[in-house]
Amino acid sequence: MTVWFVPRDAAALSVGADAVATALEARGEHVVRTGSRGLLWLEPLVECADSRDGKRVGWGNVQVCDLEADGLSDTAENFLGVVEELDYLACQNRWIYERVGIIDPVDADDYLAHGGMVGLQRALELSPATVVQAVTESGLRGRGGAGFPTGIKWQTVAQQVPVPHKGDPIDAPCHKYICVNADEGDSGTFADRMLMEGDPFCLLEGMAIAAHAVGADRGMIYLRSEYPAAIAVMNEAIAKARDRGWLGRGILGSACDFDVSVRVGAGSYVCGEETAMLESLEGRRGTVRAKPPLPAIEGLFGTPTVINNVLTIASVPSILARGAEAYAALGQERSRGTQVFQLAGNIARGGIVEVAFGISAHELIFDLGQGTKSGRPLKAVQVGGPLGAYLPADKLQVPMAYETLAAQGAMLGHGGLVVFDDSVDMAEQARFAMEFCVEESCGKCTPCRIGAVRGVEVIDNLLASDAPENTEQLLRDLCDVMTQGSLCAMGGLTPQPVLSALDQFPEDFKRVAARVDAATQGAVHE
Repeated sequence: MTVWFVPRDAAALSVGADAVATALEARGEHVVRTGSRGLLWLEPLVECADSRDGKRVGWGNVQVCDLEADGLSDTAENFLGVVEELDYLACQNRWIYERVGIIDPVDADDYLAHGGMVGLQRALELSPATVVQAVTESGLRGRGGAGFPTGIKWQTVAQQVPVPHKGDPIDAPCHKYICVNADEGDSGTFADRMLMEGDPFCLLEGMAIAAHAVGADRGMIYLRSEYPAAIAVMNEAIAKARDRGWLGRGILGSACDFDVSVRVGAGSYVCGEETAMLESLEGRRGTVRAKPPLPAIEGLFGTPTVINNVLTIASVPSILARGAEAYAALGQERSRGTQVFQLAGNIARGGIVEVAFGISAHELIFDLGQGTKSGRPLKAVQVGGPLGAYLPADKLQVPMAYETLAAQGAMLGHGGLVVFDDSVDMAEQARFAMEFCVEESCGKCTPCRIGAVRGVEVIDNLLASDAPENTEQLLRDLCDVMTQGSLCAMGGLTPQPVLSALDQFPEDFKRVAARVDAATQGAVHE
């Protein structure tokens, strides 16, 4: 029997995937809804599995009109051939995304058939300390941006003795929490959303492994309100996981009791910072907490709490299933394992690329992404979200890893790369960074709250035709104050894109003066 696979990922839905699936079903075809493979420029990417060899062939940008008459065939212009053999996929090394785009995301049997729950079963056969040691030896670091070693964070929580919630009676139940920060707010990033929509059981399995490792009994997924499809899929997956005994009391027949719930955020960018997320989870306005105490010691409701990003937790099942040594063998220096890179902006082939650390930005953008969508020369690439630095076109050979990017004054962040062609005005991009901070600052610390407002004003003055000579130095001094004095990364990293734009593209900050000089010279000649 022929089986058709149509993605239900939000990106595919936005370009007509539902209508294609409905049309196939109306023809009497068996349709399985999957996540997206991550080849976003080809969505809706429709696949068909041949019952003889099981290989899936695909068609890109399928619309309902393509299904009329004879339907899809291997002679159609949009026929792609065997999907796994496409150059974009063949070069990848998928540990986190190994099932995304392949399985029905809310079919528990499909998850098991493709290697699901192997990691959790193996973890439950080991002592909690051994699981923590395995995660530590793998070299896994936080994929949310900070890059903190995951094993160290888990070890800290494992060593803590839980206490009652603040204000509860002394004999109240004690808890430890696993909190997953799915408040994916960086521009050009969508890997968390695609994982949750395409393989939600993987995230739940990783959370259960973490719970066993540190002795936690409760889990929360803090999910942004702008992801309604992900919210629905995660809630459905949680309900089915409970029915299977993957969550709840005695998961998989063990002594581990652990359950998960979804909490929806209100759209604040700063809640991507772990302590602001905790404030929001506790029912307060999302503002950054001073540290110490660390959340690993006093986190949610004052209890020991593991806080990890979606991709961090989703890496854990494969590490336990395939082995920490195999994971640590990937990457370079202290950047071990795989990273999910997201190609966005003015790029011909945008999407997801999961490969080992060390691939260059040039390879990602030109070999896989095929350059700019506009066809114009590339001018800059912002790596690491709206607070990340801009890399100019002549510095894209830098390996994508924590240490090498830091040496260039940049950061990996959540793995997003946003591409700009030569029509971009980098002075306007620098101004946008400050303006973004004005809008998204929680307002708790003065350098961020006031500094960003002053930053917009100073950049406007710098671009004015009558700007004082010391205006650029004033902007640099302000950036230094924000970097050194801000309470969290919101204000501390806002200067990074500003300074990189100023250093790498100084000509864009002199455009007004250049126009004034040109006009003056023209008047003299007349």
